[in-house]
Amino acid sequence: MRILLQLKATVLYQQGYLFPWVPVFFAVGIGGYFVLPQEPGLVSYVLLTCVAASATTFAMRWPGVWSPLVWAVALSVSGLIWAGGRSHAIGTPSLAWRYYGPIEGRVVALDRSASDAQRITLDQVRLNRISFDQAPERVRISLHGGGIDLKPGQRIMTTGHLSPPQGPVEPAGFDFRRYAWFKQLGGVGYSRTPVLTLEPAGQSSGDLLVLRMRLAISERVRSRLLGDVGGFSAAITAGDRSAISQETMGYLRASNLAHLLAISGLHMGLLAGFIFSSLRIGLSLFPALALRLPVKKLAACGALIVASGYLVLSGGNVATQRAFVMVAVMLCAVLVDRRALSLRAVAVAAVIVLLLRPEALLGPGFQMSFAATTALVAVFGVIRENEISLGPKWISAILGVVLSSAVAGLATAPIGAAHFNTLAHYGLLANLLSVPLMGIVVIPAAVLAVVLFPLGLDWVGLDLMGFGLVWILIVAEWVTNLPGTQGHVPTPTPWILPLLAFGFLWLILWRGRLRWAGSVAIFCAFVSWSLVHRPDVLIAGTGGLIGVMTNEGRALSKSKGSGFVAKVWLENDGDGANQIAAAQRWPDEQGKLRFIDYDNAKIIHVTGKQAAQSLTSCSVKDLVISAVPFALDGPCEIYDSKRLLQTGSLALGPKGIVTAESLSGNRLWNRKNR
Repeated sequence: MRILLQLKATVLYQQGYLFPWVPVFFAVGIGGYFVLPQEPGLVSYVLLTCVAASATTFAMRWPGVWSPLVWAVALSVSGLIWAGGRSHAIGTPSLAWRYYGPIEGRVVALDRSASDAQRITLDQVRLNRISFDQAPERVRISLHGGGIDLKPGQRIMTTGHLSPPQGPVEPAGFDFRRYAWFKQLGGVGYSRTPVLTLEPAGQSSGDLLVLRMRLAISERVRSRLLGDVGGFSAAITAGDRSAISQETMGYLRASNLAHLLAISGLHMGLLAGFIFSSLRIGLSLFPALALRLPVKKLAACGALIVASGYLVLSGGNVATQRAFVMVAVMLCAVLVDRRALSLRAVAVAAVIVLLLRPEALLGPGFQMSFAATTALVAVFGVIRENEISLGPKWISAILGVVLSSAVAGLATAPIGAAHFNTLAHYGLLANLLSVPLMGIVVIPAAVLAVVLFPLGLDWVGLDLMGFGLVWILIVAEWVTNLPGTQGHVPTPTPWILPLLAFGFLWLILWRGRLRWAGSVAIFCAFVSWSLVHRPDVLIAGTGGLIGVMTNEGRALSKSKGSGFVAKVWLENDGDGANQIAAAQRWPDEQGKLRFIDYDNAKIIHVTGKQAAQSLTSCSVKDLVISAVPFALDGPCEIYDSKRLLQTGSLALGPKGIVTAESLSGNRLWNRKNR
């Protein structure tokens, strides 16, 4: 009885501080949907709906000390149902086999691939010998054959290769099929032939008109600011990163400044804050207006209008939508005389984003954005509530920037390390030297360019913006070239990041001494991460590459080919080596076959048809991996390209052979007959 009374007192103490838990439990349900091994059926959804409805009714009709727990159940179940509904609603046909032939469609997106080739996304797709209703909704093609200057809305035709979205490159790895499902991409590939125009860009939908406007802004900016500076400017004004070189992208990533390219919370917040402050100060200069009108609310309305325009012109991607929602919630809080920067406002923004795109929960953008915002609001809330002084105004401004960068960096570093396997050791230094310039020079200069554009004087703002961006690029290159600037970490097991997030949220949201239990969860997560064990052997789903863990790191069976797979394996290992260096760890080649010893057995890699012809026998302990269809009379285990097509990539370890398909389950995005 005493324990129940203590629990009751603990729950009552949380009254008034429970709303920030709403998106947490809603996200628990969404995450639960994505980890299910099987897609729920209609009966399951009916039962879950009954549970959610019953829990909601009970919590509303009999509010009491235990109703928050009932609400937690209702929100979690609702999150699962909502994610499942979104998954079913957005589903479109996908290719079931590799395709080569004519590809026709309308250009709806333009960007660049990892190899720096122009890449286009097409809708209204037509493929040879595939009916229109069975054709993918969208396909994405990298262009290697040259051709014409492409415009959104233009209908084109080319000849190319398409394949279905591929599964994880290793078991339990990132599943591109799920990503493609929510992007409605039914095929990805490339073309080496010139692109032909079937129909020029004409009257199109609003989305394509906005895309054309964005590209026109990008061209205008890049005509004044050349090279990577122009590409940087186009990225933060119109969301167009296509003009930034891969070398510069590498500098920005290694120095932890790549987030400045994405139009996210930083840019939206700086822009809205600049407009809000400018309008409020400007209106306050006129006593007749300041004494009669709600200047603060008018400034909030003006900032909201400008932020809405920035959302449209930037392309409205997921990161920008998330940032806009957060800024809009805070500005609306000003309009209704509520505190703009509060955990409640962050919670409202998170709920809205999860309702719009529940799949965003799995992406690093959502996780890093809300981790940084939550941490900043919590830390500065503690400073405000406890009236902690940061010194005189000129010192407090500097310390505020330092503290903001440090808090945001610490909150997002584990998430970035988990997704990208790198740690920028001097990221805080780079951000301290760059982020203030974004707020003081770059964003105000961009606004000035827009204001002066009707007069043909936008070059004044663009040149000023260019000076700021040049400095940021110099800082990025300098920090990248510092000794030991970048560290590499292995990918954590799937449950570690959720445990880390739970501990982080518990530490911030819970009231009372029990909140320190969150630090225990965080500690356990980091300890488990440090002890993570990577698979001893990895085998690509095509059979084209094998990676075996050695004392020097993972040894790769080939120095060329399957480059993307090799890159991901080494990154997930926390290994900074490239494919060529990793291939040198493999024992000397023996003819056209590649051999390596593993656990008192031998792994044999058959890399092609000639290698297959040279292998005539094997023993019971041999494991043969073939990149081509292959049959051999012998007692050994054989995984050729046909068998791997069914199993997906393989991992070998103490528990034996694990296949990617066995861990992926039977979901909407990986069903063979979809």
